[in-house]
Amino acid sequence: MNTPGAASPRHSRMALGGLAVAHSMAQGGNTITVFATPFYVRSIHGSATDIGLATIAATLPIIIGGPLSGVLVDRVGYRRSSIVADVVSGVTVLAIAILGSTDHLPLWGLLTLLCASGLFDTPGQTARTVLLPAMARNAGVPLERTVGVISGAERTAMLVAAPLGGVLVAAIGSSEAFYVNAALFAVSALLVAILVPRSTPAGGDGDDADRTREVGYWGQLAEGARFVLATPLLRNIAFVVLVLNAFDTARLTVLLPLYALDELGGAAAAGLISGALAGGSVVGSVLFSAWGHRLARRALFVGTFVITGGPLSVAFALGAQTATLLLVAAATGLAAGMLNPLIGTMRLELVPPHMLARVQTLMISIAWAGMPLGSLAAGIAADTFELRFIYAAIGIAYVIVALTPLASRSWHQTGDNHATSVS
Repeated sequence: MNTPGAASPRHSRMALGGLAVAHSMAQGGNTITVFATPFYVRSIHGSATDIGLATIAATLPIIIGGPLSGVLVDRVGYRRSSIVADVVSGVTVLAIAILGSTDHLPLWGLLTLLCASGLFDTPGQTARTVLLPAMARNAGVPLERTVGVISGAERTAMLVAAPLGGVLVAAIGSSEAFYVNAALFAVSALLVAILVPRSTPAGGDGDDADRTREVGYWGQLAEGARFVLATPLLRNIAFVVLVLNAFDTARLTVLLPLYALDELGGAAAAGLISGALAGGSVVGSVLFSAWGHRLARRALFVGTFVITGGPLSVAFALGAQTATLLLVAAATGLAAGMLNPLIGTMRLELVPPHMLARVQTLMISIAWAGMPLGSLAAGIAADTFELRFIYAAIGIAYVIVALTPLASRSWHQTGDNHATSVS
């Protein structure tokens, strides 16, 4: 059934496609930022620890500002929040490009601009994500398929942006690569402004919306936190993803550029590996869109997480070269491509419409909380230990944490096909 005041199903499907493309543009911009930043730090003679600090500067604002921004997204509106976030992110990365290309961007300036951009990453991503239930309903598309398509668009952007980032860094320089980043954010903002209808619901309706406005900002924030704490599946997902994201940030954001420089001949190889990860993720997202609703969710969650963390870490630990790493990275990406829309679908199913944004930002912030520690630890470890030893340690720890759902009773309550069976 269509939401009152919504566009026709045909126009809603067009808007949904526009949202998917906008999301992919913004994700492409973020991918170039993540990829180009370590090489810019190296270009100004920064250490591995400095690379870790730059990663912290990009992620810490997400952790701190994410939960606080969720209430504002619920209040301001999803469409408007998406546009504003992309505009601000575009301006900050444009400043990095201009200052960096003219040799006026020291490390502290880069860290400041990355912080400013990071403050708006979570609101923008959240706003586009929480638009999905209403837009999918208006378009007559199942939520699982919609989340899978959005995830596939995001992964496609990474597929293109990761090797593009490597080519840009190698061809025109790390700071100049941020010009392309700024353009992608501008396209994302324009697509949402033009194609997503103003009438798209921006939060709860009726009594729910009235009640959340009455309790005030801090009351709404507390309401979202209480909901996460009271929902076993959300709680457990948040913990596992928190720990494993720390490992992923360490091995792919900090260690991969160093490994590429030491073992693979430079930035281009790192871009190809990141692209193989993204390519596998696209295939995984498509598979989830088609068959994810038929699979047992706990088994899918654990299996894809183990494949995501184990084989690639082992390949790095064994000193694999580019051709082998590309194959393993593609398989790793396929598993991750099924995992991410699974988590996204469960989160959207479990959360009431009127608190979607605040719960979504809180879950993202919890998931990202381990990233700064992972980045800093990886940078310090890389200045102390051999890269292969660090990768081996990460691979072992990754698999152990990924298997923890098998020992938790709450994961048996997933209901296989419907997360809403969890109470």
